[in-house]
Amino acid sequence: MPLPKSVHYYHNKAGSFFLCVTLTQQTVNEYNCLMANLQKLEQLMAVAPIKLIVPPCAEKLGASINRYLIEFRHDLHNKFKADPAFQGYIKDDYIARIDLPRFGSGESKCTLLDSIRGDDIFIITDVTNHSITYKMHGFENHYSPDDHFQDLKRIINAINGKAHRINVIMPFLYEGRQHKRSGRESLDAAYMFKELSDMGISNFITFDAHDPRIQNSAPFTGFDNFNAMYQFARTLLTSERDMIIDKEHTIIISPDEGALDRSIYFASVLGLDAGMFYKRRDYTRMVGGKNPIVAHEFLGDNIDGKDCIIIDDMISSGGSMIDTARQLKEMNAKRVYICTTFGLFTDGLSAFDEAYEKCYFDRIITTNLNYLDPELLNRPYYLQADMGKFIASIIDFMNHDAPMSDLNTPTEKIRKILDRYNNREEFTF
Repeated sequence: MPLPKSVHYYHNKAGSFFLCVTLTQQTVNEYNCLMANLQKLEQLMAVAPIKLIVPPCAEKLGASINRYLIEFRHDLHNKFKADPAFQGYIKDDYIARIDLPRFGSGESKCTLLDSIRGDDIFIITDVTNHSITYKMHGFENHYSPDDHFQDLKRIINAINGKAHRINVIMPFLYEGRQHKRSGRESLDAAYMFKELSDMGISNFITFDAHDPRIQNSAPFTGFDNFNAMYQFARTLLTSERDMIIDKEHTIIISPDEGALDRSIYFASVLGLDAGMFYKRRDYTRMVGGKNPIVAHEFLGDNIDGKDCIIIDDMISSGGSMIDTARQLKEMNAKRVYICTTFGLFTDGLSAFDEAYEKCYFDRIITTNLNYLDPELLNRPYYLQADMGKFIASIIDFMNHDAPMSDLNTPTEKIRKILDRYNNREEFTF
């Protein structure tokens, strides 16, 4: 396989390896760095031929996953891949075509354009993609999360009874913020998962679920909840080459109580301390269905002169995140980095542009797991953590019924990378 044209080459005692600066052709060595137990995969038989179903809402992410899967399968030395019983193991395209037409009334249907009989199906969906539109009674409407979820059920309905197994990859958990009931509210997240389970899916894959305990509503269906901490670390360290990742120079910040668990986890992996802001609310009145936030109070160690890494699951409107970053700079933080799995930016980018000009933060890192405003990609403060390869690895391992725990990068390896980074030695992820 030819090497990428735009790379930095590094070496260590274990041999030579490289780190791609731009997303070009990946090599077997980089794949091996991600896969701690690749040898196990080479000894396993696939459950059934893979087919990806990618509705329009996830086309970009789906194309990236498809590209990595094609590369993985061509490079993998699996002793079963030549077996006639496993025709379709190596292909030049794993995406099965579908059609989701809309009637003038706004109703829809799903039509399968390729055979999926006997295949291991992975449906990839992005319920946050509001860029897609359809016409109803002559008016143009943008897709809502509800529309995307209905399309997902249509796809499952069309597949059922034909495929060997149905797996759903929904990075942003639909109705994930309605994971518990208060008073006379609906319990949407749990019901969503139970509904998909009742329709016959075998596995459900998501990222940074607001509350993974919704899986209790369908305990006999597989539920895997992954995070993007490794990708955050890789993106940050490869773009910022002058940081010192230790307790004296860097601290992890949780912007609120809900993000504390993931912040403590990230801090523990990197060997850092963690601090937390908590939201003080006015419980005497309601604004927009919620008690308004009066102030953000900080609990934690002194951050004077330290680099602060804010960890959260998402940026929604971004008001609280900007306020957190502003307070950190007022507390004399050296630099502020914002890392969130999902960048929704529901109120646009103007507030972040203004905050960046005022030096409230230095970088924003989000993943490509959900639809992003094309304008965001051109902002000088934005970095993207690519998740396509990781999801392709999840699919590859699940298709072989390999342990999902083998996908996680050991903390010991990350610590060694940090040591080399801090010593300004060559390193790779």
